Order: sequence, then structure tokens, then C-alpha cells
Amino acid sequence: MIRPLLFLASLFAAAPAIAQAKPPLVLAAASLQESMTAAADAWAKRGHPRPVISFAASSALARQVEAGGDADLFVSADQQWMDALAAKRLIVPASRVTFLGNQLVVIAAKDNPVRIPVRPPAALARVLGAGPLAMADAPVPAGQYGEAALKSLGVWGAVAPKVVRGDSVRAALTLVERGAAPLGIVYATDAKASAKVRIAGVFPASSHPPVTYPIARLARSTNPEGERFRRFLISAPGKAIFRRYGFLPR
Repeated sequence: MIRPLLFLASLFAAAPAIAQAKPPLVLAAASLQESMTAAADAWAKRGHPRPVISFAASSALARQVEAGGDADLFVSADQQWMDALAAKRLIVPASRVTFLGNQLVVIAAKDNPVRIPVRPPAALARVLGAGPLAMADAPVPAGQYGEAALKSLGVWGAVAPKVVRGDSVRAALTLVERGAAPLGIVYATDAKASAKVRIAGVFPASSHPPVTYPIARLARSTNPEGERFRRFLISAPGKAIFRRYGFLPR
């Protein structure tokens, strides 16, 4: 009877540790909404506490961290905002990994047959400049990528007056979904996530900085589940989830 009693005692002793496992808090770029949610679900099915995820523009999330916000992981839609946190020693440098890529596209409503001519510039300016053109705010990565592409293609001056801004790439998507703008600049994965829009054109990769997603553990994090979830996201099974949603694992 001694051994069974000892076994039962060990189970009861382990129970509080399991119960005390705390879900990690993840700050993730708005464009990751469906894919990161699926990754969190998959992680929970492995017996871990399901991560709590806050989605917003990378710029807003980075400022939240700078203001002392409590979180475990930050996933940005560009390098700039991760660099900003790194410069202030708010991330663990060794944990920083760029693990995803994306494409920048022009979307239109599903029933809008327009095709976006990337060249010549006059043709592109004529279509996009008819406006309104939905884009994310200037500090938001999607807004920065979009502006860089339009400048590179020589049409920003003609298009800028017709731009309507949203506070995230998903806000720009919503403007097109609701008919508030006939065209919008978002990521290919955003277009894939919506049944109301289609891709009308793809920007050349050479027209803007690469769309990349770095992830890092925040320096203030003390929850070991945060690091475990980070490792899962950058693993082959984790990346496979993002691939299903149209991301380009790196």
C-alpha cells in the first residue's frame, strides 16, 4: 500500500503546479488575427494554457510596451517597431527571430472587376488616384509599406490626396468591405481572410521593404509559458499553421 499512497501523494503535489500555470499574453500585429488564433488553439490542444492575444497595429502595441504594459511576447509586422523596443532594452535580444513574410496587395470588392496596372505609372495613378484608397495609418507597418511602394512606382503625389486612413491594416480592409473605399492596400493574407474582397493587383517585391514578422520575448516577462509558446510558433509545426493562412514562413 505504501507505493500507491506515495503515487497518489505525488499527483496531489503536482496538481497545484499545473493549476498555477499562467497563460502567456501575446501582443500581435492585426494581420495575424486568424493565424495566431489558430496557433493558440493548437497550443492549447497540446495541454498548455491557451495564450491570451491582443491584436492591434504594431505601432500601437510597441507604444503599449514602451508605456510599461505587461505582456510576454511581441510579434510585429515590421522590423522598425521591434528595433524601437530593442533600442530601449525592452526585448530579450536572443529571443528575436524573423519567422514570417507576406505580400503587399491592392484589394477591391469581390464584384469589382478592376485590375491594377502596376506600370506604366500614369495608368496606375489613374486607377488608384480615382479614390478613395484605403490604407493603414502612416506609423502602421502596412501604411509604411504601401507609401513606400507608391513612392517607388512614382505615383504617391497623385494618389496621396485620395487616401483614407485606418488605424490598422484590418481597418483599411474593413473600409473596402463596407464600400467606403473601392480599393485598399493590405497584405495578401488579409485579402485571403475576407470573403468580401479579392486581390486586384500585387505590388512588386522590389517596390517596398520586405514584409517580415519578427517575434521576441519581452524583457519584463517572467512567465515560462511565453517562451514555450514562442518556440512553438517558430517551429516547423507552428509555421505550418501560418502557411495555411497564406503567410510565407522564413
